[in-house]
Amino acid sequence: MPMLDETKERLSSLPALTTSGIMLAASFVLSHFDISLPIDPVWATLAISGTPLLLETAERLAYSQGINKISSPLLITMAMFASVAIGDLFAAGEIAFIMAVGEMLEAKATERARRGLTKLITLSNIQARIITPGREGIIPAESISSGDILRILPGEIIPADGHIISGSTSVNESTITGEALPIDKSLGDEVFGGTLNCFGAIDIQASCSGQDSSLQRLMRLVSEATEHQTPAARLADRAASWLVPAALLIAIFTAFITRDMHRAVTVLVVFCPCGLALATPTAIMAAIGQAANHGVLIKSGEALEKMHRVSLVAMDKTGTLTYGHLEVSDLLPIDDSYDEAKLLALAASAEAQSEHPLGQAIVSCALQNSLLLNEARDFRMSLGQGVSASVDGKTVLCGSEAFLTELGISLNVFTRQTAQDLRCQGKVALLTAVDSKCVGILGLADTLRPNAAQTVSHLRELGTDVALLTGDSRHTAEYFARQAGIENVQAQLLPHDKARHIAGLQNKGHEVCMIGDGINDAPALKIAHVGIAMGSIGSDLAIESADIAFMHDDITKLPYLKKLSKATLKTIAVSIGLSLLINIVAVVLSVLGWLTPAIGALVHNAGAIFAILLAAHLYDSSFTAEQTSESEEELSPEPEAAAS
Repeated sequence: MPMLDETKERLSSLPALTTSGIMLAASFVLSHFDISLPIDPVWATLAISGTPLLLETAERLAYSQGINKISSPLLITMAMFASVAIGDLFAAGEIAFIMAVGEMLEAKATERARRGLTKLITLSNIQARIITPGREGIIPAESISSGDILRILPGEIIPADGHIISGSTSVNESTITGEALPIDKSLGDEVFGGTLNCFGAIDIQASCSGQDSSLQRLMRLVSEATEHQTPAARLADRAASWLVPAALLIAIFTAFITRDMHRAVTVLVVFCPCGLALATPTAIMAAIGQAANHGVLIKSGEALEKMHRVSLVAMDKTGTLTYGHLEVSDLLPIDDSYDEAKLLALAASAEAQSEHPLGQAIVSCALQNSLLLNEARDFRMSLGQGVSASVDGKTVLCGSEAFLTELGISLNVFTRQTAQDLRCQGKVALLTAVDSKCVGILGLADTLRPNAAQTVSHLRELGTDVALLTGDSRHTAEYFARQAGIENVQAQLLPHDKARHIAGLQNKGHEVCMIGDGINDAPALKIAHVGIAMGSIGSDLAIESADIAFMHDDITKLPYLKKLSKATLKTIAVSIGLSLLINIVAVVLSVLGWLTPAIGALVHNAGAIFAILLAAHLYDSSFTAEQTSESEEELSPEPEAAAS
């Protein structure tokens, strides 16, 4: 029913709601000064704010099953008609307007951007260069069949899963595994569709069709996980399942005993759960607003509610627990004629013409330290191994142990052990040699966020366990996990492995929150009870798949979210309790005849007023944790507004 949906949307818009409020106010002013018009302006309020309620009630009665037919809109519609029937138009218009305000606030709190799988669609819309006897052609990636021979040039996306049959290269697999370092690939190695060929031209033999590639499976996982997440039923509607029958019975009983229809109608009016309906959306709006002020984008009230129940936080490593970019971490001269600065300048001079991320990281480090680089001649790069160049007339090599050994350079036990120690710390060890002699080792690594260990500790204090899920090697994963104080480590996981592990944890009774930054994290973010994306560095798909995004990549916001969620649920509970108490008292007074329909409408709105006041208090509250992050200090210059 597109036309009905469009009508409800237009009548629920801010301009329509503003017009409705103006007409209601005009009716009140005119009646106060005993001014009558041919048509009371409140009819406009009923037409604008009452029509969406009437349409929703009719839709529920027609299409919902069982008890779901009984809803809050049904009771409100009955109260409006009853008020009109006894001639109290203002009470009917007031009810319609208050509920329209509640509906708008709830819509603002829960609406989510659903732009689709934009990033994956872009990746999947690629071409494949197929090699057939005597010619080379271009076909869509989805047309690839198992066994096809494909050629991938430097800088191109690998269109399908397969293994290399010719050439060698380095492949950026961050879209699939999340690994920050390009992986060296040579003859016989496996490659995945959707990953980036960084350097050399390679020929691969497809091991599956284009529709069955890792990229396509990733897309299907996200789509399926999206279908599994259904919105929670509104609390007001659940309460209405017993409020509606109770209101009808009490109204009928009152009319039968007192023979006074005004009392019966007043019962229906005061029973309208305006405060109950506003309790949840106003508190959620306040919490979402406060979180936004602290760099946290919460996309739905459901995610905020679930965050309080989270018992385990699963973290990705690259870009989440760590910064996600390479830096020179160790400078280890092993020749007395070289100190750290001289070793770094020498390696950077040799790597100056390299396009490999490792070489670029070395050059960047040297420039940051204001080191002078000498011109390199006869530069050569051996894919997956290292570089050689002539610097100041000396032959300089910078690369792996295997690269130096292959070129006849002898490495002693100390040098080999030092390189092995670096690798055990999750680092890349690059050896530098001058004129056939190894003079030093450079260690490069991703960098742990300085507040990672503190965040893990605070989560545990809040009763939440932490697990590390990563596509990195086990050595790397365990090294960073030890630094952060994480005991539960799962390494070398592909995207579907992460999603399967999350599902397994949930099947064991855990309420799981997944936090990640890459496309490879999207399925796990979707399938988790709460998905959190690192917003400023995260992929578009990760942000779209997640329920919450950290716009400043500050993981200290995890404890803050737990506390905010708890406070929000408490605020909602208090608001609902006050609303129900006010309704009960108002019903008693209505039965006794102490309230008229118009006064009853004003009295029962006290619940809505309390809900808004409590939400305002929630917005201004502070949820101070033991730590305060730098980004938070920037966002909250006022000490009383700071939250960690």
